[in-house]
Amino acid sequence: MGEYLAKTIHRLSELSGRAVAWFVVAMIALTFYDVLMRYLFNNGSVALQELEWHLFGVIILIGAAYTLKHDNHVRVDLIYGSNKLSDRQRDWVDLLGTTFFLLPFCGLVIFNSIPFIEIAYIANEHSPDPGGLPYRWILKSTIPLGFALLALQGIANLVTLSQRIFRLHG
Repeated sequence: MGEYLAKTIHRLSELSGRAVAWFVVAMIALTFYDVLMRYLFNNGSVALQELEWHLFGVIILIGAAYTLKHDNHVRVDLIYGSNKLSDRQRDWVDLLGTTFFLLPFCGLVIFNSIPFIEIAYIANEHSPDPGGLPYRWILKSTIPLGFALLALQGIANLVTLSQRIFRLHG
């Protein structure tokens, strides 16, 4: 059961990461177009600039689970990076870090972001800038989505780490 769950979550993280890769392509194209219009034709757009940072936010939030899956995330290597730790000790650091830091933090962000989105939706929040984008709640909705994906990947990592620690080093 645990292995099936972990594999399913790994597939979801992989799928979300691949989807986000297309957002990166879109952001690059959009930024290129925006710069071209601004500097060659003196015709900038507030909406395009906001869309760029909206896409950037989505890329970071939705791409976090993919990054964690591939172990390419930023970590403080004060303990982990030490060459003195064995693979099993590193697995324990990951297991404890995920259990006591990553998952509780994800839960905290998800729980506290829901009212943030509700307020934006009820108030019909939009950009305060002339020509800016409406429906800011859509962007804000990616906060709990991204952290839910990250928490799921953390759970999949816990399954994998537990199996590795207790089966291989039993």
